Order: sequence, then C-alpha cells, then structure tokens
Amino acid sequence: MSFFKAAARLAGVAGWLLGWRPDEFWRSTPDELEAVLRAARGEEETGLGVDAGELERLRRMMPD
Repeated sequence: MSFFKAAARLAGVAGWLLGWRPDEFWRSTPDELEAVLRAARGEEETGLGVDAGELERLRRMMPD
C-alpha cells in the first residue's frame, strides 16, 4: 500500500473513530495517533510500529 493510500485510510479511521477533523489528523504525530488508537483499543504498549529504515526515509522526505 502506498504512503498516500495508507495516510488517507488512517485519516478516515481517525475521523470515524476519534472524531478528528482532517487538520487534527495532519497536525498529529505518528506517536500521538498510535497512542490514541492503542488507548481506544485498551492497549498500553507503545512504539511506532515501523522499522528504523522506514522512519529514517520518512524523516528525509519530510524534514520539518
């Protein structure tokens, strides 16, 4: 799945499950989104869920 499709799907889930508007989703960090989704599922474990290589690739693409 492409990054765009995955992000669009997550934005939809955030809107449906959390009541987030698009700007709230796009302002959130992956850690924030994961923490909220884990809390909604009753989970306590933390972590990004992506490997270090993918995270570094995303950081290079979006340095801000």
